[in-house]
Amino acid sequence: MPNNDGYYVKAPTINDIHDQTLIKYFEDWVGRKVIILVSSFPFVFIGVIAEVIDDFVVVDVETTSISQLEDREWFIHIHDIEVFYIDEGEGPRIPDLKDGD
Repeated sequence: MPNNDGYYVKAPTINDIHDQTLIKYFEDWVGRKVIILVSSFPFVFIGVIAEVIDDFVVVDVETTSISQLEDREWFIHIHDIEVFYIDEGEGPRIPDLKDGD
């Protein structure tokens, strides 16, 4: 719909709003422990949210389904996240799942 100047203004879609809300939520919890499940391999990431860059969550991964993929930063696109849980300090804690060395 044109505005008063005759220009068309595109309102954000529900997907735009969803993406921005999810990005903001992860930004608010940088430094906290997180579990992220994705639909593709390696399926699960457990670690600390290092930062958010555009629509990628950077996770310093402590544990995943393949030990060779641990102890490094992973860039996870928010569209790939199926389920997540952030340890906010209240409620259940995310346990340390590392094997004993």
